[in-house]
Amino acid sequence: MAKMINKTLVLTYIYLLIYVLLSSGVILYNKWVLSPKYFNFPLPITLTMIHMGFSGFVAFLLIRVFKVVSPVKMTFEIYVTCVVPISAFFASSLWFGNTAYLHISVAFIQMLKALMPVATFIMAIVCGTDNARCDVFMNMLLVSVGVVISSYGEINFNIIGTVYQVMGIFAEALRLVLTQVLLQKKGLTLNPVTSLYYIAPCSFVFLSLPWYVLEKPNIEVSQIQFNFWIFFSNALCALALNFSIFLVIGRTGAVTMRVAGVLKDWILIALSTVIFPESTITGLNIIGYAIALCGVVMYNYIKIKDVKATQPITDSLPDRITKDWKEKRSSDGESPRGGVELNDEEAPLITSSRLSHIGRTQLGSHTAV
Repeated sequence: MAKMINKTLVLTYIYLLIYVLLSSGVILYNKWVLSPKYFNFPLPITLTMIHMGFSGFVAFLLIRVFKVVSPVKMTFEIYVTCVVPISAFFASSLWFGNTAYLHISVAFIQMLKALMPVATFIMAIVCGTDNARCDVFMNMLLVSVGVVISSYGEINFNIIGTVYQVMGIFAEALRLVLTQVLLQKKGLTLNPVTSLYYIAPCSFVFLSLPWYVLEKPNIEVSQIQFNFWIFFSNALCALALNFSIFLVIGRTGAVTMRVAGVLKDWILIALSTVIFPESTITGLNIIGYAIALCGVVMYNYIKIKDVKATQPITDSLPDRITKDWKEKRSSDGESPRGGVELNDEEAPLITSSRLSHIGRTQLGSHTAV
């Protein structure tokens, strides 16, 4: 039994490592592709459309051709009233976020992403899914002050890139809240594949509108580098990141996911200064981000307490594995001491309906970048 639990924990840490590597890799890869100083493909909408087209195509193959995943019951009314608005804000968040890479550094972008809880809290209040609370408001104020200090200390501050990134954060926050309001109230749960199957094509259509106006007139084939393997590997990494996020949450839970996300942010900030020498971090950057991070940690702590107060006490992962293993052995007429190990696939997964507000925030900030 101990050996079986240790195996599960080792696999969990492996999944966390894969998530951190993929998340950091996709962000750095996107920056390298888009930056005029490196691969020089300054077309963020086009790159995002490649991601959406590739993800939608793979999801179509898995659902309709190979039938690996079963489609959900999607009515026209649900698609129009739920999927379409969610896809619109999803497309907007990706468009704005990728455009920011053209103007500001990866390190500064990660610091600005500390505003994600602030944006989500504001959108939740506006949409009526959360209540204004003094303790949360003070945390949001602390995060905002930290981001302002970090921005003030940014040497290569660019107002256009900052505005794009902040708009992307608020668009993503609104998407998260709409997902909660629209899909969950209708009892519709989408797994990673079905999410891409329904949302990616719709997002592609929405992105085609700004692409036609902003990027199509500026595209000159003779001046644009197009390397099939570069874009294929980039889209494949983005797709793998989407799957890894759900896999990690299913294996660990939202709290561990959030801790891994904070660790990933620090690693990414450090790596970006090495890979992209033009990214310079100042003392004010670090101080401001540290202040903002304190607010984020306190906010997460409050949300964790709220979740625990509203949910029944559940067993820990090892306890649940042990319990399920014993029940399985009993149902098979065998003794729990029979020495048969539990396969990895039999470990209980946390369904998407059990994801906390923290988990949805963390998930949304990394999906399909």
